Amino acid sequence: MLLHVILADDDIRRVQIETLPETVDELKTALKSKLNLEGDIVIQFQDPEFNNELCNLADMSELPTERPRLKVLLKAPPLTTPYVASLDTSSDTASMSSACSLTSPRSKQWPDYFIIPTFTYDVELKLRKGNEAYKKDGSLLTVTAAMKRDILDRVGSAMYEYNAYPTSKQIEDVAKALVEKHPCLREPGSSHGWYCWKFSLTFKMGNLRQKYRIAGCPELAINQKRSSTSTGNRKLKKARRSEINFLPDIPEGKSPDGLETERIALIEEMKKKNRDGKMMDALMDSTFALRRKEIVDGEPPVSEIEDRWPALFSERQISAEFRRLVSTELHRSFFDGLDKYVSRLLEMYKVRRSSSADLRALLQPLDIETSNQKRRAAALLGLPYYLKEDPKGFICVCETGSSDEEATKGVDIGLLIVVEEGARKQELLAKEVVDVAVILEEHIILHDQRDVANAFATLIGLLYCLNIDYPKGLKYTFEVIQKVFMGIGSGNCSAKVHRIRNKMLQGQV
Repeated sequence: MLLHVILADDDIRRVQIETLPETVDELKTALKSKLNLEGDIVIQFQDPEFNNELCNLADMSELPTERPRLKVLLKAPPLTTPYVASLDTSSDTASMSSACSLTSPRSKQWPDYFIIPTFTYDVELKLRKGNEAYKKDGSLLTVTAAMKRDILDRVGSAMYEYNAYPTSKQIEDVAKALVEKHPCLREPGSSHGWYCWKFSLTFKMGNLRQKYRIAGCPELAINQKRSSTSTGNRKLKKARRSEINFLPDIPEGKSPDGLETERIALIEEMKKKNRDGKMMDALMDSTFALRRKEIVDGEPPVSEIEDRWPALFSERQISAEFRRLVSTELHRSFFDGLDKYVSRLLEMYKVRRSSSADLRALLQPLDIETSNQKRRAAALLGLPYYLKEDPKGFICVCETGSSDEEATKGVDIGLLIVVEEGARKQELLAKEVVDVAVILEEHIILHDQRDVANAFATLIGLLYCLNIDYPKGLKYTFEVIQKVFMGIGSGNCSAKVHRIRNKMLQGQV
C-alpha cells in the first residue's frame, strides 16, 4: 500500500507498505522503521468527512482506503526523569536537568522492533543511492572499511543503550532490521542477507564493552578478567532477567561517602514511629547505585542486606526498586498478565486433572467458590504441576499457633500459607487460609501478604531487588510468570514456555 506522509513542510515522502497494519501502534512501528524515526509519534490523516482537515488517527477503520495522506508528528519527550539526581531542592533547575541527563539509568526495555539509528551524513547519502540502485536492478553496495566501521559504531551504541549484553537472538533481530531498512547492505553469499552482519555486531558489542570497562563503567568493570592465579568458577555478573539498570553508575555530583551518609539517614528514619515517606522515597532513589553495588558485587546474605537497608523490605519500596531495575510496574504488570491468562490456565488444568491428584485438589474448591482471588491462587499454585515441576520445599503450610522456625526450616525461597488449626493442609484454597508470608533463606521476610497472588508478586520483586536466582526446581514456573504474565524478556522464552504460551493464546488444550 502506498502512503503519502508529511513530516514537515519541506519533507514529504512516499512510503510503500506491503500490507496495512491492523492497529495504530503497528502502523507507528512500521512508519518509524521506514522513516528512521525515534521516540513516540502521533499520526494524523486527512479526513474526507471534514473537508480533508487533519485529525488524529485513533483506529485503523478511520483511514481512507485509497492512498491515504498522513502527517507524522514527533512527541516531545517528558521533562521528568525516573532518577533523583539530588535531594537538595534548592539546587539550580538547569544544572539538575543536565546532571540527570548524564547519569539517569536506562528507562526502556529492548524494543519489539529495533529502530536502526541515523548514520553520518556521507554514509546516509551512500545508503540512499545504494537503496535506489537495489530497488532498480538488485545491485548491492560495496561497503568500505570506514563505512562499515561507522555503521557498526552507531548501531552498537544504540544497542548498548538498551542492554550491555544483548542475546544472540536480539543481535540477530538487529542485523535483520539493518538489511530490511537498507537492502543494499545484503550479503550476496548469505541466504538471509544478514549472517555476517550478525557476527560483526557481536564482535562490536564485545569491543564496546571492553572500551567502557576500561573507562570504568560499573556494570562492566565488575567483570574484570581474573588473574592466572585465581581459582574456582567465576560467575559472570550481568543482567539475566531483562534488568535494564542492573548496576548503574553513581549519580553525577554524588560520592560513595555521601551516599553512605544518606543510607545512615534512612536507618535513622526507619527508627521513628512517624516516618517521612517522601523523604524515604527520595533517599531510596538516590542511594540506588550504592545499594546495587553492595548487592551485586558483594552478594551478601539477605539478613545482612536487611540490616543495612531495612527500608527496602516493604511492599512500597520493593515495587519502587523493581521499577528502577526493570522500568516496569511490579503489581500492575503481574496482575494484568495473570488475569489475562487465568481462565485459559484453569481450562488447561481441568483437562489434565484426571492424571494429577494435585490439580484435582486445587480445582475442587472452585466448584464451591469462584472468586477472583481463588481463581488467581489456583492458576499460580497449579502451574508447577502442569509444567511437571515439584513445588515441594517452595509452598509450605502450617497451622495458626505453629512455630515459624519449624515451618521455614530448610526453605531457601518459598511461600508460607497459614491455615486455621485442624484444617486439611491439602486444600490450600479453602476458606481457612488466614495468612501468606514470603520466605528467604529460612526466614520470614514479609507477613500479611493478603493472598497467594499478592505474595507471588512480592516474591518476584524481592528476587529482582536482592539479585537472587529463581528456585532451580521451578525455573519454568517462574519463567512463565516473568516472561508470559509480566511480559519481561518475552522475546527470549525457552521452548517449553513458548509451547504453553501458544496453548494459552491459541485456545488449545
